[in-house]
Amino acid sequence: MEPIEIGLWVTGGMLVMVVLGMRVAFAAAMAGVVGLIWIFWSKKGYDPEEFSWALTVAAKTAGQVPHSKVSSQALSLIPTFILIGYLAYYAGLTKALFEAAKRWIAWVPGGLAVSTVFATAGFAAVSGASVATSAVFARIAIPEMLANGYNKKFAAGVVAAGGTLASLIPPSAILVIYAIIVEQDVGKLLLAGFIPGIFSAIVYAGLIIGIAVVFKNVGPPVTGFTWRERFASLPPALPIVFVVVTIVCFVYNPFGGDAWGTPTEGGAIGAFVVLLMALYQGMRWTQLKDALLETAKLSVMIFSIIWGVLIYVRFLGFAELPAAFSDWIVSLTMAPMLILICILLAYAVLGMFMDAIGMLLLTLPVVYPAVMALNGGEAVSAAESTFGMSGPMCAIWFGILVVKMAEFCLITPPIGLNCFVVAGVRDDLSVQDVFKGVTPFFIADGVTIALLVAFPSIVLWLPSLA
Repeated sequence: MEPIEIGLWVTGGMLVMVVLGMRVAFAAAMAGVVGLIWIFWSKKGYDPEEFSWALTVAAKTAGQVPHSKVSSQALSLIPTFILIGYLAYYAGLTKALFEAAKRWIAWVPGGLAVSTVFATAGFAAVSGASVATSAVFARIAIPEMLANGYNKKFAAGVVAAGGTLASLIPPSAILVIYAIIVEQDVGKLLLAGFIPGIFSAIVYAGLIIGIAVVFKNVGPPVTGFTWRERFASLPPALPIVFVVVTIVCFVYNPFGGDAWGTPTEGGAIGAFVVLLMALYQGMRWTQLKDALLETAKLSVMIFSIIWGVLIYVRFLGFAELPAAFSDWIVSLTMAPMLILICILLAYAVLGMFMDAIGMLLLTLPVVYPAVMALNGGEAVSAAESTFGMSGPMCAIWFGILVVKMAEFCLITPPIGLNCFVVAGVRDDLSVQDVFKGVTPFFIADGVTIALLVAFPSIVLWLPSLA
C-alpha cells in the first residue's frame, strides 16, 4: 500500500474516533503513532520480524515531537495571554468596561446587548481565550440584561457570540497557534486581527439593533444616564486601553525602527501590568491562586491538543498527503476563489463536530500548502499571484479567514463550546436556550466572512504598515 493510501485510511480512522467522542488530542496522537508504525513496517514488506523495528522507529519519531515543537518560544505567548484575561477579571476591569459601555450605548434599541458586545471586544483585547470571555460576561452581563426585561435566550446568545471576538482581537491564542503551525510572523498576524475583530463587533451590533427594532420585546433601550455619569465611567475602563497600547507598542514600534521586543515579552509585560492593577484593586491570594489555576488548566488543555496533533502532522509528512492534496487543489478547473469558498464552507461543517483549536491543528498542515499553491506559492509576488497578494500576505489573509471560521464554530451546534460555557455558568439556562439565542449571529458571521473575502484590505492594511 502506498504512503498516500495509508494516510487516507489513518485520517479516516481518526475522524471516526473524533466523531464518536474521543478527545482530539488522544485521537490525533493515536492516529499519528499507528500511521507511523504502518508506514515504517510497509517499507519492510510487512515482515513480522521487522515489526519491532517499525514500532521502535515510530516511537522515537513521535517522541521527538512534543519537545522539539512545544519548546518554541512563541508558544509561551499562550499562557501569558490567558493569564492577562483572568487577572483583568479579578482586577475589576471587566465590570468597569461593561459599565462604561452601558452608560454610553444602552440608550439605543438593544443597547445593553450592544454594550455587551463592545465590552467583550474590549476584554478580548486583554484576553486570549474566547471561553474565558464568555464565562466572565455570562456572570456580569446576562443578569443586567434580564433585570431590564431582555429575552433570556437572546441575552445568552449575545454573550456566547461576543465571546468569540477573543479569537481575532489580539492577544489571541488561536492566532499564535496558526502562526506557529504555518511558520509565519506572529506579530503581523496579531496586528492583522485588530480591524477584522472590531469589524465583527460592529456587524454584531448592527444585527442586534435591527432585531431590537423589529421585535420590541427582545431588547428594550435603557435610558436615564447623565453626561456626568457617562464621563465618570471612563477612567475605571482606561487601564484596558493602557494594557493594549503597552503590548502593541512593545511588539510593533510605532515610531519606526526595530520592535522593542518579541510578542512573548510583550505578553509577559502585559500580564505584569495587569497583575499590578489587580493588586492595586485589592485582589486577594485566593483570587490570584484561582487565576493561576484557571490559566494552567486552559494552557494544559491547549498544549495537550498541540502535542497530539503534531504527532499526527509528523505522520502526514511521511505519508506525503499535504503535497498530494496541494497538487489536487491546483489541478481543479474551478475558479480559485470558488475553491477557497468551498474550503471555508468545509471548515463550517467540520467545526460542528470539533473544537476550534483541534480543527485548525488537524487541517492546516494539509489545507495551508494547498491554499498557498493556489495563490502561486509562498514566494509569489502580488503582481503574479492569483488572489492579488504576495505569499506572506496571503498567509496572513487566509489565517484571519480560518480563525474567523473557528470563531463561527465556537457557537455552532452540537459542539459550540461557548454555548456550553454560558449554559454551565447560568443555572437558569439550558444549552438549547443558548443555541437558539445565538442563531441570528450565524448571519452576522456569514456577512463578515464574505466581506473579508471580498475586501482583503480589511485584513492586510495594518500588517502592511509593519
